[in-house]
Amino acid sequence: MDKALYDKGMAMRRQVLGDAYVDRAVANTDDFNRHFQELLTTYCWGAVWGDDALKPRDRSILNLGMIACLGRMHEFEAHFRGALRNGLTPAELSAILRQVAVYCGFPAAVDCHRVAKKVLEEEGKKG
Repeated sequence: MDKALYDKGMAMRRQVLGDAYVDRAVANTDDFNRHFQELLTTYCWGAVWGDDALKPRDRSILNLGMIACLGRMHEFEAHFRGALRNGLTPAELSAILRQVAVYCGFPAAVDCHRVAKKVLEEEGKKG
């Protein structure tokens, strides 16, 4: 494991997903998933998210579209919260979900809207 890249990844992971989310993931690390968590943090968050070629805000936009298309609502929720942390506004997020509807299908967009509404209410943001 590349310790510097891992540390960079952990810092980015915390920045985007928040300490509480990451702390829960770390607390659930065991012998079975330890290497996966290291891989995820090092390469996903360190090598990719840590690359300065795109801003975290832009990566959030990309991730929302890709994760919506895959129908992974647990991950969509985490990254929707991250998108708010990365500066996206409710109006911009609404526009993203309209584009999801056209390109990924309305059923995906309906699921995403359910998640988005819940998150916006929990975060005290107007939808």
